[in-house]
Amino acid sequence: MTAATTRRMVDVSGAEALWLLQGTARGRLVHLRREVPVVRPAVHVLEYGRLVVRCPVQADALAGRPVLTYQAEEIRSEAGTGWSVTVSGPAEPVTDAAEAAHYARTLPGWAYGPHDTLLRITPQTVTGHRLGTVNPA
Repeated sequence: MTAATTRRMVDVSGAEALWLLQGTARGRLVHLRREVPVVRPAVHVLEYGRLVVRCPVQADALAGRPVLTYQAEEIRSEAGTGWSVTVSGPAEPVTDAAEAAHYARTLPGWAYGPHDTLLRITPQTVTGHRLGTVNPA
């Protein structure tokens, strides 16, 4: 990047943000624990308009938290380009045994046992940004 190149961030539509989210499989689940934000790595898939997330957090730690936030990004730091997407919405654990088995097979986890949770988030708020560079003329 030259001295004349400047970085900029541009908002994208919710539809484009969800399209970007479909192109990656890793992100972060954000929730409150004792009123302090907690961020955990997670993997996800977007299916039928809902975001299914597998994350290393105990399901009971999320009890009483009907709205969760998920964030994913792909940023190339050398070039200063990429994107970031944040999704917030009502969340519920995946409880159907067959569905949970499907997602346990298709979404690789970081932890197994009580710290391995499958969640379904219905996106209500979707924001996204593209990061880029501009060469002034």
